[in-house]
Amino acid sequence: MKLVDLLDRLDYELYAGELDREISTLTYDSRKVEKDSVFVCISGTVRDAHDFIPDVIEKGATAIIIEKDVEPVDGVTYIKVKNSREALAYTSAAYFGHPAEKLKTIGITGTKGKTTTTYMVKSILDSAGIKTGLIGTIESIVGEERIPAVNTTPESYRVQELFAQMVEAGLDAVVMEVSSQALMLHRVSGFIFDIGVFTNLEPDHIGDNEHKDFEDYMHCKSLLFQQCKTGIFNGDSEHIEGILKGHTCDVIKYGYGKDNDLIAENVELLNEHGALGVRYHITGKEDMTVEVNVPGTFSVYNSLTAVAICKQFNVAEDKIKAALKDVHVKGRIELVPVSKKFTVMIDYAHNAMALESLLTTLKAYEPGRLVCMFGCGGNRAKSRRYEMGEVSSKLADLTVVTSDNPRNEEPMDIINDILIGVKKADGEYVTVPDRKEAIRYCLTNAKEGDIIVLAGKGHEDYQEIKGVKHHMDERELIAEVIKEDGNDII
Repeated sequence: MKLVDLLDRLDYELYAGELDREISTLTYDSRKVEKDSVFVCISGTVRDAHDFIPDVIEKGATAIIIEKDVEPVDGVTYIKVKNSREALAYTSAAYFGHPAEKLKTIGITGTKGKTTTTYMVKSILDSAGIKTGLIGTIESIVGEERIPAVNTTPESYRVQELFAQMVEAGLDAVVMEVSSQALMLHRVSGFIFDIGVFTNLEPDHIGDNEHKDFEDYMHCKSLLFQQCKTGIFNGDSEHIEGILKGHTCDVIKYGYGKDNDLIAENVELLNEHGALGVRYHITGKEDMTVEVNVPGTFSVYNSLTAVAICKQFNVAEDKIKAALKDVHVKGRIELVPVSKKFTVMIDYAHNAMALESLLTTLKAYEPGRLVCMFGCGGNRAKSRRYEMGEVSSKLADLTVVTSDNPRNEEPMDIINDILIGVKKADGEYVTVPDRKEAIRYCLTNAKEGDIIVLAGKGHEDYQEIKGVKHHMDERELIAEVIKEDGNDII
């Protein structure tokens, strides 16, 4: 590949050297540099890749993209840009042949709802014969291949590489979660989304290494809508005007409010034989009744989003209805069949805000008892333990405190911190440090009409202890308990 072709859509200055040269690979990882590589210098928070320039030249790099002044070396081409992360995104798109232009691209941003909505969209589109890839918090899916995720949104090079693999696999579309960090760090620069989606906005990811304040967080979310053709928005959000600021896309809104394009009416909570769900009617620009097997009114928002997206693909109403009724998302209010007398579910809620939202949602189903089993991770802020303990004790009838990922702490130390919060409210509680035994306690002591939620682990299939990740999947633990104590479970 010619260097000049790699730089085709990039604003840059030729700092030193020649543009007319062949290049082999593109990388921002100095360990992956080889002969004739292009190396992109990322100025990180911990390390500045400009410091590695002598090393990568020694390894064979012949072109280097910089954002700072450096001392040129003869025989090496230096390309200067304003932002090397943005440059990585544009050059990655070129390196992989602009694969986003060969797919229908859907990007979903928001504080909550991204993961569930991506799976809903993929389920509907796949059922309609539109072969769809996925990039998100849990995994990336390329055809039959499932790749565990490291970040909600990967680095731009990896995004483009996944797009290219999807094109190669014959996929038609991709739906992906787009975090505020990804927008801030240009991980999804270098192409235009066909559809951008805003779910909701709450204070989150604000701190020294994330967003300086809520306004910055909201601004970064809004950037998606300066980079998409059609924007689909939760019109009920109090922050909708801030998200729309500077938008360049067509606008479609959904929600309960009468000024939305898709309006949810006549919402019914469904609780049948241990399965929870929701049914509602859509009016406005559509006229259809949908049923979702995921509980809670927030499922109305998630499914409305999915409907709005899939209508852009002209998916038939019956396909949408069937797919929504059968959608499953690992670790996101995931119902696990155990008994028709009570409900068991697994959810990723691992902070107070998420746990409060989850438990409030489940209380609306008026269970006989609401039982919440959870622990907290070690080597993390103690405040989270107090807050989660208090929330569970306030909202759940019974809190079962157990171990999560203790990391380098003693499990009982973490549990004792949680109990400080638990004791601030008046809910009943027990402590069962071993997570499998805690699940056994929940199942063997279940009463008719109970809703039991196992919170905190969600899609994770490991428990981290003293730096080692041990395999542990709550679905497997439930199956083991049923096999061992089935006669004691109604």
